Amino acid sequence: MSSTLGSDLLAVVARINRLANQRVRMPVPFAQARLLSTIEDKGEARISDLAALDHCSQPTMTTQVRRLEDAGMVTRTTDPKDARAVLIRITPDGVAALRQARADRGAAIDPHLERLSDADRACLAQAVGVMRRLIEGATTPSS
Repeated sequence: MSSTLGSDLLAVVARINRLANQRVRMPVPFAQARLLSTIEDKGEARISDLAALDHCSQPTMTTQVRRLEDAGMVTRTTDPKDARAVLIRITPDGVAALRQARADRGAAIDPHLERLSDADRACLAQAVGVMRRLIEGATTPSS
């Protein structure tokens, strides 16, 4: 196995993301879609945890969350374990906006995929399955 597989994979995925983002008008800005995706993945999260995951300050994350909250895409609830903290949850409107953003971005890539051979598309479908297992293994707590 190549020692550059990880960096090659990240570089290609980044280029595919740029290609999709250049060709589509998203229902929410990319940064907000990324944040919605993180909240969806976590189920709920504190602002401080979201800031750490996004490598930004807590005030910056508070502003981003407030924008999503004002748009009805997330809600805040008091953390039952710590009344001083709030938990951020995605709303049905947030799920719908995220689903639409993903569909729109995917549609921007589809014409490129259609140019591939059936064998190449099948290979990519297998690779997507492998990457999903990789992510699940990376995000599942160790026993």
